[in-house]
Amino acid sequence: MKVVSDAAFLAKLKKIDVRIRKSFKKRILLFSTSPHSPELKNHALRNEYKGYRSINVTADWRAIYKEVQIGEDTVAYFVAVGTHKQLYGK
Repeated sequence: MKVVSDAAFLAKLKKIDVRIRKSFKKRILLFSTSPHSPELKNHALRNEYKGYRSINVTADWRAIYKEVQIGEDTVAYFVAVGTHKQLYGK
């Protein structure tokens, strides 16, 4: 699956601790070849994120994306990254 990131997503990612960025890079490599690998815990979201999906970056960090169909290709458009509490308020 092709991966695209929102400009705000990239700006946020640059401000995150280097260990989280390294974990994100590893997860994106796995995601691009196997988006539903059990290690990612990829799942659909509800409520304000209805229509989006989330993958685990670490035990507490998540990355949120939306699958967009462009022609015959499915593109994962990443829009948010943060801790569970930052993203979901829980």
